[in-house]
Parts: sequence; structure tokens; C-alpha cells
Amino acid sequence: MKKLISALSLALLAPMALAQACPDKNILYWQAFPPGGESDLSARHQQMVLKKKCAAIETIIQYKAGAGGALMWSQMNSLPGDGANVVGINLPHIVFQPIEGLVQYKTQDITPVFWFHYTPDILVVPEQSPIKTFADFLKVAKADPGKLSLGGSGQNSANHAAHERLNAAFGVKTIYVPFKGTGDMASSVMGAQVDGAITYTAFAINNKTRIRPLAVAMEKRHPLMPDVPTFKELGVDWVDGAYRGIGVPKSTPPEARKKISDMWAALNNEPEMKELAAKSGFELVNVGVDQMDAFMKEKTRLYTEGAQRLGLGKK
Repeated sequence: MKKLISALSLALLAPMALAQACPDKNILYWQAFPPGGESDLSARHQQMVLKKKCAAIETIIQYKAGAGGALMWSQMNSLPGDGANVVGINLPHIVFQPIEGLVQYKTQDITPVFWFHYTPDILVVPEQSPIKTFADFLKVAKADPGKLSLGGSGQNSANHAAHERLNAAFGVKTIYVPFKGTGDMASSVMGAQVDGAITYTAFAINNKTRIRPLAVAMEKRHPLMPDVPTFKELGVDWVDGAYRGIGVPKSTPPEARKKISDMWAALNNEPEMKELAAKSGFELVNVGVDQMDAFMKEKTRLYTEGAQRLGLGKK
């Protein structure tokens, strides 16, 4: 009887818990990159799943793109800290950009409340490219240094860092072409206006008929791209990419930060979100406010060391 009462109590509490997880008012979800890229795609996934969980609430996606995300991040603390304004943020961007010194914010100005996924680095070329394999890529790159151009999302971003890492690791020289975001880059890659891109798995999966992936920065081959070798297979210990999460204005009270963090954690654990992420090439992670200080301390240390190796900030 006690077990039955306990089970009934849990069943009655479940809807209440769901209601408590919903925001009190509509959410303004600010994006630092243009529509069409991975950040936008993940925001659209979250918007859709949140609507099903909290039918009375609208998630209104706003765009303030520019300077590889820095335009939005330099202004996020001017937004109301009311718990209704959240901003898409990225690593290593928010560490690399302040080190370079050309942006109007510092890493410490950003207040992350949840990191929800990670997208591995990947090297791709247009489908019509004569480069069929990574060995072909190396052959062309070494035969004519500085000829091949590779697009990427943003200056001093994860893509930029991966490009420099590619050149250093394999002893080649290719040219990095920064775009405002992956969405802006897509037509240039698929139209062969650049020779390829150092981008993310999501871009490769979502455009699989129009681009050719050559190598991916994962521990094991991606299940949706079983024919694409990892950089580890190619002799370089490279497992990396970009983290995406949400931050809030510094004026947001601790209890509101915790509520937003818990709500995004609930979204990440929804079966539909897991399915959407897997289909799009996103590797889900769950880093909330309780783990944030330790996570950011470690990531800032790692990316600061990486920036020094890449020469960011040196004039």
C-alpha cells in the first residue's frame, strides 16, 4: 500500500514539476550568428521542444550577428536581467576573442548558465571538388602552398583555431576565409567559391549530398559518416570542436540563473531533443550552473594555452 501511495504521489507531482520548469513569461533567445548555422539550428530545436513542454510560452529568437559573435556578446550585459533574456554563447570563441584584444568584452563579462552540446571539427570540400580523400588534400596543399582556401565561421573562432591546427599538424599552408557564420559560408562552399571548409559535423551531415567530408576530429568515426576517417587514424591526436550554450546578463539573479539552467537541462534530456541532436551531428553535454565554475576554469586554461600556441594576440 505504501508503494502504491508513493507511486501515485510521484504521478501527481510529475505535471507539477513540469509546470515549475516552465518560464513565467516568453523567452527572448538572442543569437550571435546569422540564421542557417549550427547555433540557429540548435536554437530552433530547443524552441520546438520547449513549446511542447510549455505550451503557453513562446521562445522568440532574435539575431544580432557580427564580428564572429562578438557584437552580441559585447552587448549582452545591457539586456534586462529578468530571466527572460538568454544569449547563445560559444567556446572557444569567448576565450579566443578577448585574447586577440579586438573585441569590446572580456571572458569574465560572459555569464554562462548551461552548455548543451558540442560539435566536432571536420574538414570538407565541395562535392564537385577533384579532391576525393584526405591524402588528395595533402598532396594538393603541399604541391602549391597558399593556394587552397578554407572557409570557416568567424575570426578567432573554433573554426579559425582548427584551421591553424590543421596547417601546423600536417605541415601545410592553406588560407583561412572567415564568414559571419556557417549559414553565410554554406553557399560559398557548395558553390566552390572556396576550396573547402574547416567546419563542424552538423554542416557535413545537413549538406551530405553537396559536400564531401575528408576527416573528422572525433575519438571514433561518426555513425552517420562511417567512411570518413578520424584525424587520430591519420596520425594526429585531434579530438576537438565547439561548445554551444546559453548565457545571461550579469544582472540576472542567481535564482533565475538556476531556473534557466534547470530548464535547459530538462530540454536536453527530452527524447526528442536527443533524436534531433543525433540526426544533426550534435554531441549533447550537460553542464549547468552547479558545475559551471570548474568547467569554465578548466576550459579557459586549455584555450588560453591553445591561443598562445596559435599566436593569437601577438602583434
